[in-house]
Amino acid sequence: MTGVAMSMLLIRGKFKVEGGAKPDGDTLPFIPDNVADWKLVPGQGQIVPKADGRASIRLEGIDALETHYGEKQHVEHQPRGLAHEAADELLKFLGFDTVLRADDETVATTPDSVPGWILTRGADAFGRCVAFVGKGTPPVYSGYWIDVDDDLLKRTANHRLLLLGLAYPTFYSGLPVYLRELLTEASEKARASAKGVWKVDKTLDGAKVTGMTSLTDDTTGAVILPKLFRRLKDYLEFMGADDSSLACFRAFLAGAADDEYRLLPDSETLHRGLHHIVEVTADNTVKMTRPAREIVFKEK
Repeated sequence: MTGVAMSMLLIRGKFKVEGGAKPDGDTLPFIPDNVADWKLVPGQGQIVPKADGRASIRLEGIDALETHYGEKQHVEHQPRGLAHEAADELLKFLGFDTVLRADDETVATTPDSVPGWILTRGADAFGRCVAFVGKGTPPVYSGYWIDVDDDLLKRTANHRLLLLGLAYPTFYSGLPVYLRELLTEASEKARASAKGVWKVDKTLDGAKVTGMTSLTDDTTGAVILPKLFRRLKDYLEFMGADDSSLACFRAFLAGAADDEYRLLPDSETLHRGLHHIVEVTADNTVKMTRPAREIVFKEK
């Protein structure tokens, strides 16, 4: 595949997982060799690193199953087998030999840090650096903007996780069509081979929801697009433990969620609210009517 490469900022540094960090399949900490490089990152949010220079990296173009979503006593997770497999693959790809995970999802690794690099086009509204991540020695010096072609993209963990079916493609409007198509191609190879999440995914077929455990149980919980899981979790929490009916779920999506997106191939119309592409049946089965690869979310 060929196309016009996108220029992204390369920052060299190390991935270091300690001090209560809870990395998952699409988020982990990174410390630049030169902490001042964070100031070079554009975007809506400002990156405010911790005292040691670390900040959170949100992997561009992918969404892995949730290992912990929510606040304090309201934290939930998706089926942990595939969620942990994605998180472990990310860390081992980057060079961590041993990954030990505690019950609260904090992680200890050997070694405690590994060299690597990120390619970023900016920070999101939450102050996270959105990036492609790579291991070892970077292709150029830190602080330079370089073109990202297909060979460089295929060196990243983002591409690998999609190729293994351990994450869903999740795209935002700032990502060029060329890179989006490369990531979609990797994901479609995994789906065609029923790898990872694609062996059991219920996003389009429909998941019957009888409460949180029908989405979280490690054995029987439905595997669905993480964004849909997050909206369902928020809805069920809002409704309360005694009411698991999804009768008002689409109204909740229309009124409470601020998702804005365009659908491919017709990318001209901006839709507001996932209720346009979510269906709920009388028996509490919920499904999306469009696959993740055909949705391009508006940047926040």
